[in-house]
Amino acid sequence: MKAMLLRVGIDKSSDGVLSPIFPDGSFEYIPLSESDEKSVEKRTYDDLIGIKGKKLSIYLPKALADCKVHFDPEFTTFTYGDVGRKAVYLLKLEPGDILVFYAGFTPQKESEHPEALYIIGYFTVKEILDFKKHSLNEILGFRKKYPDNSHPKRDSGLGEMVLVVGDPEKSKLLQKGILISAKKLNKIDRAYHAVSPQMEELLGIKGSIQRSIPPRFINEKGKIINLKILLGL
Repeated sequence: MKAMLLRVGIDKSSDGVLSPIFPDGSFEYIPLSESDEKSVEKRTYDDLIGIKGKKLSIYLPKALADCKVHFDPEFTTFTYGDVGRKAVYLLKLEPGDILVFYAGFTPQKESEHPEALYIIGYFTVKEILDFKKHSLNEILGFRKKYPDNSHPKRDSGLGEMVLVVGDPEKSKLLQKGILISAKKLNKIDRAYHAVSPQMEELLGIKGSIQRSIPPRFINEKGKIINLKILLGL
């Protein structure tokens, strides 16, 4: 068994904003905006209702309210898909592995929670679908089977996609974020998000986790046990 940590969700480089974390540690998972104009995705931030019962658009600049979302990963049927370099990494996963998602959060109102990176949820991998090995009809069938995921709704690169499907009994969107980063300064005194000292010791990973590529892998048995305890698995 191994685990892979991957950054997801809206961020400052994509849309100029982060998802909110609230004083009690709960959060809204806000996906990226959809950059593919040919996507058949219809949902916008103004259509989606968050865990607080409010439209996701209220946490975003007005200019983003009517933008289509790129809902990936999704935590209804527990799927995550991608192409290119990320797809290559996804193919390293096997059934039973843990795919852990983290995202950037910014505090809402007065909060002790810092602007940082937090684990938001995980999949226990059930299967990995490599679209290169499937016919167009089969791929279109996956699109219908997993309608909550925006990535299969793109026509561009559809045949190159890898889709990870989580075990619904062992996959979860967390109720509260788990802080995994601490800000550090690079050689020119610019701040970046690195694995916190506590998580370095607990999970055996270190360095910058600001970008989604490359993802971080955890292979050591003891560190996997620590991760499972952290996630409540």
